[in-house]
Amino acid sequence: MHRIAAAGFLLFFAAFAPSAHALFDDDVARSRIEELRMKVDALAKQVDERLARAEDRRPLVELSAQIEALRAEIARMRGQLEVLQNQAETADKRGKDLYVDIDTRLRKLEQPRETAAGAADKPPAEGSAPAGETKAYEAALNQFKLGNYPLAISAFQGFLVTYPSSRLAPSAQYWIGNAHFAQRDYKQAIAAQQRVLAAWPDDAKAPDAMLNIASAQDAMGDRRGAQKTLEGLLAKYPQSPAAASARQRLPQGAKK
Repeated sequence: MHRIAAAGFLLFFAAFAPSAHALFDDDVARSRIEELRMKVDALAKQVDERLARAEDRRPLVELSAQIEALRAEIARMRGQLEVLQNQAETADKRGKDLYVDIDTRLRKLEQPRETAAGAADKPPAEGSAPAGETKAYEAALNQFKLGNYPLAISAFQGFLVTYPSSRLAPSAQYWIGNAHFAQRDYKQAIAAQQRVLAAWPDDAKAPDAMLNIASAQDAMGDRRGAQKTLEGLLAKYPQSPAAASARQRLPQGAKK
């Protein structure tokens, strides 16, 4: 009887413990953990009843100890699940904050549309982009606005190949980084924004590129790297609008 009970316990543990580990990242994990706890409690009750009747209690005492160990494992699994849920909520909030920032910048870009439309039939002024470049750039930007991030990346990359010397090139590279971020590809987002800083360090988009690098680092859990990037932004571009955002994100003691 004791051997049957022990074998049943081992079979039960093998069947349910691994599956609970594999489902930490969704609500199913919580229900499976609860199901496992109920079955362990039922088995423990049976062991207690048999302990009260058995003459040789050693096998059941060992089984009882294993049950307590399994209960401790369930508690640990619950703690890990809570940590993962908290991390997911934090990452989601950071992503929403960045999307609000991007949406604000997009609205500013849309404001001068009427002026640009009125000047479409005139020769491009000195320093402005030719009509063909502007059209290609806006087509790529529209893909970003629609949430078609892979298409936006391809369109902006094509723009950079066709118009490598365009005054809009820094902005095109900047939006490539934002599109990668929107897809949660933070490493590619950082690499894209670093290209802005390397090729166009004096462009107006450079401070924004540093700000977005910090956002990607923060989303990856690299808080120290994000703080260092924000401090570098304040040092290099102290008067930029991005620097104002950096000051809000930095701890009080780190602001300069």
